[in-house]
Amino acid sequence: MATFILPTISTSFIALSAIFVAVGWVSIRKGNREAHQKWMTVGSVLATLFFLTYVSRTAFVGNTMFGGPDDVKVYYQIFLVFHIVLATVAAVMGLITLYRAYKKQFDRHKRIGPWTAIIWFVTAITGVTVYVLLYVLYPGGTQDSVIKVILGW
Repeated sequence: MATFILPTISTSFIALSAIFVAVGWVSIRKGNREAHQKWMTVGSVLATLFFLTYVSRTAFVGNTMFGGPDDVKVYYQIFLVFHIVLATVAAVMGLITLYRAYKKQFDRHKRIGPWTAIIWFVTAITGVTVYVLLYVLYPGGTQDSVIKVILGW
């Protein structure tokens, strides 16, 4: 059961995070800095909850191998690596963007913020796609280490 419920919870966190980041972006475009800060904080908390859920599942349960057909597996692996690289870039950029906001470096925050949000949206979309491929379209494979799952060994 935990092999399915934890990924569902973590994927929900990341999808909701992207939604709140979008609402925050719209708020600042309308000039509402207070609402922007509130929604971006909610989005950041949800992203943190995703990360904690994902790391906990990885540590205690392992990651899910691709359970679909072999002729799709190589495309899935390439897509997964793309998602992981993108997620890492988005996380680092998110931390920098948040740091600049809380240090009131608004000129620097404003330059990186839109790029961070766009990369975060793509990361959320690819993350949900990975979830759909692992748990909806195809039956989840066995649980294994992160390296084996990423590389498909």
